[in-house]
Amino acid sequence: MWFDESTFYQIYPLGYCGAERENDFGEIRHRLSVIEEQIPYIRDCGFTAVLFNPLFESERHGYDTVDFFRIDRRLGDNADFKRLVEKFHEAGIRVVLDGVFNHVGRRFFAFEDVREKKQASDKKDWFHIDFGGNTAYNDGFWYEGWEGHMELVKLNLQNSAVLDYIGRAVEFWMDEFGIDGLRLDVSYLLPEWFFEWLRRTVRGHRSDFFLMGEVIHNQNFQKNLTPERLDSITNYECYKGLTSALNSDNLFEIEHSLERLFGSQPWCLYTGKNLFNFVDNHDVPRAYTALQDKRKLPALYAILYGMPGIPCVYYGSECGAEGDKSDNDYNLRPAISAIDKDKCPQLTALIRKLNAIRCRERALQYGTYDKCVLSNKYMCFKRERGGERIYCAYNISDGDVTVRVEEAEGTDLLTGEIRNLNDIYLPPFAVKLFKKN
Repeated sequence: MWFDESTFYQIYPLGYCGAERENDFGEIRHRLSVIEEQIPYIRDCGFTAVLFNPLFESERHGYDTVDFFRIDRRLGDNADFKRLVEKFHEAGIRVVLDGVFNHVGRRFFAFEDVREKKQASDKKDWFHIDFGGNTAYNDGFWYEGWEGHMELVKLNLQNSAVLDYIGRAVEFWMDEFGIDGLRLDVSYLLPEWFFEWLRRTVRGHRSDFFLMGEVIHNQNFQKNLTPERLDSITNYECYKGLTSALNSDNLFEIEHSLERLFGSQPWCLYTGKNLFNFVDNHDVPRAYTALQDKRKLPALYAILYGMPGIPCVYYGSECGAEGDKSDNDYNLRPAISAIDKDKCPQLTALIRKLNAIRCRERALQYGTYDKCVLSNKYMCFKRERGGERIYCAYNISDGDVTVRVEEAEGTDLLTGEIRNLNDIYLPPFAVKLFKKN
């Protein structure tokens, strides 16, 4: 499918466009043009899909939605977003939205109805409510919040009226805006039947609609990667393993995860499946901040693009943007105008090359994974499909390394260099992607 062959660029619209932290529900600010202006840059970097974090009307950060049918007024209106999607499609870039279906904000219309009418509200079964309790907000009743966060009211997905509302919203996004897929927020908390229901809903409109679930622990989630449920899930295991491996000079750590998830043994969890891969996002520290030795940045991203799965880069990280989780995570989502695009030109150029390679090489899109060479500070693995073979070699040390894999010639996809694959020379902190000739 198209998503297996794509490279994603993740944008947090409220941060990217420099929106206010709190929604005053006043006048509309037409800020989506900030993203539209950057489409040529995103396309020139080689990204073929964008993943938008929440952009529907919300109270603060987007995950406290109050209206699933209206673009957040801090960003613009529905006409603005329709135009934006059209511009992305004209540039050959697919658009995936963040579907937040587990919880809503306290100003969501159905919850406000319950606050006003209490037991008399016909919306009371939209949520998990105990009218014998109370909350810190003194609502006169208790309700279940998302993982204890009471500003995020958990929806009762067992309620048919809730499903009808969500279904109408998704169909509206598809029909009105022409979106190409959804990321399902906190899908580890969604019931399995919900995935099947949602698949049936979107399949009535498009057979190639992308459904990807946010999963923090993917140990037992492989059963949900089926044509009737989800196409992909977030690969937090390799995100954590990759950063940790490079910081500790222990590539055994990331290779263990790659083998466990994608290897050829019967016990491997996701062999033949493309998980959604990343080195940072809106919930975790920026890669540039998290990586202790910045000389390893090329290896970090080259492994991301070489390993099985769908690569995604968080906006600005291709330029070496920094950010930690302080200030309620707002440092992770700055305005694009505050990011210095000239900070790391070599990293930006590398990611541009990696995008081009990933988008054309079927072995990287669909190939098998096999370990070839492994040491603490250097490694090489093989991706193979239909006779096409690519060796991905990495050196994270400050010394020279020679990697030997097979007696044959190969071409480095990054530089055009041709050499014998039994003599792959890796200078300090070098990366090589050799395709067997």
